[in-house]
Amino acid sequence: MLRIAVQKSGRLSDDSLALIRECGISFISSSLKLKTESTNFPLEILFLRDDDIPGYVADGVADIGIVGQNVLVEEGKQDLSVEELGFSKCRLSLAVPKSAEYNSVKDLEGKNIATSYPNLLQTYLQEQGVTAHIHTISGSVEIAPSIGLADAICDIVSSGSTLISNGLKEVERVFKSQAVLIANQNLSEEKKAILEKLLFRIHAVQRAQRAKYILLNAPNEKVDEIISLLPGAKSPSVLPLAQEGWSSIHSVVNEDDFWEMIERLRDAGAQGILVVPIEKMIL
Repeated sequence: MLRIAVQKSGRLSDDSLALIRECGISFISSSLKLKTESTNFPLEILFLRDDDIPGYVADGVADIGIVGQNVLVEEGKQDLSVEELGFSKCRLSLAVPKSAEYNSVKDLEGKNIATSYPNLLQTYLQEQGVTAHIHTISGSVEIAPSIGLADAICDIVSSGSTLISNGLKEVERVFKSQAVLIANQNLSEEKKAILEKLLFRIHAVQRAQRAKYILLNAPNEKVDEIISLLPGAKSPSVLPLAQEGWSSIHSVVNEDDFWEMIERLRDAGAQGILVVPIEKMIL
């Protein structure tokens, strides 16, 4: 049995549990339960505070965990990182009141800055050659300037709406973050084998999220030209249609690449282009 720690609530929790389910792993979760066990995979899920996850994994209480890079680096446990997961992307940013005049990070020299991430902030300020007074608080960082506690804040930003609603403006990006999978460095061989199976499933889900299956019809004399425009996993499949002189072409492409090539495909004679999402992609 492999134990995985995930954040007990919030966006990262939702995204983490969604990934586990997309891997075909079934479990029942409840806001009242601090742990649950999968019914079809040797996995136990622990619901913990995000700040506690790196420590629990390092100490072996949990075997693996999903946590934001910002928390991992703040806790100084980057060596636990196994895999970047690509979701729950956000940034650690500096923000000041909207009314404040701001030209560069040098304007924060000697100022008071409130944050829940003193280590990341201190590293950034040192790199910028700025000395400021850092006030570490555990929550409600955005309110610090309005109550006179600080001149600026350094906090996690996703959309920026929370800053706006508190009369703040983002002025500097300190650190880019996303969800990462971390693991204890002393897993047994049995648990390493389970982790490899889990990673195999995660990779299949990740590849599917970035890819689309496309089908299109084309006159036979245009098939070679259209194939040259389709960078897929391997050579596209070409199947004859009932209508003589026409073929159906099937391929897997990156969604971003597809939108770049769509006009060229149509100009080359492609018709009836169908784009289909992929649930899992095994290479």
